[in-house]
Amino acid sequence: MEIKVIKDRAKELELEIIGEDSTILNPIKEKLLERENVVYAEYSIEHPILSNPKLYIKTKNANPKDELKAVLKELQKEFKSFREQIEKTKL
Repeated sequence: MEIKVIKDRAKELELEIIGEDSTILNPIKEKLLERENVVYAEYSIEHPILSNPKLYIKTKNANPKDELKAVLKELQKEFKSFREQIEKTKL
């Protein structure tokens, strides 16, 4: 995965995520939308084969990079907990 910054402003962040798809971006977007300081969060993929997805975040009273980092930490904890539960379940 490679990340290119397209727009980096005080309350707006747009990233191009190279080598990924909706699988990783949808949970990030959903978590961002739950945050109080996030006004808008969305990702788009112009063409599923020919283009890379772009993630756009707009905030009101926070740095969008800080909001994204917080969401990634939350998701990391959730996936760790999920993995631990699966390991206990003896599938």
